[in-house]
Amino acid sequence: MIGRLVGSLGLQMDEVSLREKMVSSLGGLVSIAVVLVVCRAALGTPDAFFLIPSMGATAVLLFAIPHGQLSQPWPVIGGHLVSALIGVTCALWIPLLPLAAGCAVALSIAAMHFLKCIHPPGGATALTAVVGGEVVRTLGYSFVWFPVGLNAVLMVMIAVAFGMAFDGRRYPHRPQAKRSEPAAAGISHEAVIAAVRGMDTFIDVSEQDLLELHRRLLAEQRLKPDAGRSE
Repeated sequence: MIGRLVGSLGLQMDEVSLREKMVSSLGGLVSIAVVLVVCRAALGTPDAFFLIPSMGATAVLLFAIPHGQLSQPWPVIGGHLVSALIGVTCALWIPLLPLAAGCAVALSIAAMHFLKCIHPPGGATALTAVVGGEVVRTLGYSFVWFPVGLNAVLMVMIAVAFGMAFDGRRYPHRPQAKRSEPAAAGISHEAVIAAVRGMDTFIDVSEQDLLELHRRLLAEQRLKPDAGRSE
């Protein structure tokens, strides 16, 4: 019963090392500090930090889950830009605030799906464009490029620097095997695509990571042949 409760709440074993946790936290500190300094210097207003709440969520993805699909450069930059564009458009053309806010988030989700740049903080960016107040309304479509676009690019650049500075962090994620190699694990590329599409939901893991997990499970099973048998 306890196991089922833990599973239903989404609690899982955390196997990440203390070093990785500290590096992730340091990445969040550096990236947000840089973004705030740049925004305040460029906009010349102490209220500049209200324009970028979604960047806090982006920092979590970039530095705590650097290998995930949602954290890669195109989802981060594209997701924020398209969401900001949609949010500003809804703010300008839909006079009813609740409807404008709902449409901004809904259309951003659809656009990110079609453009293959799903990035959850993009929803917050779209919402900020609608409910961000006079500062955002004054910026208009400039909000898309600054602060949103610049912030997204800066954060990706910092994540790339962290990927080079710390061993074990691959950012951006680069497939370590050619597309023709998955068959070596007994699974073809076409089979992976078919299986993912059959689930009809977005899975935040790359094909290569799925195959690597499959290889490791097979290796573990060979080392412990009775592990999968019921007692």
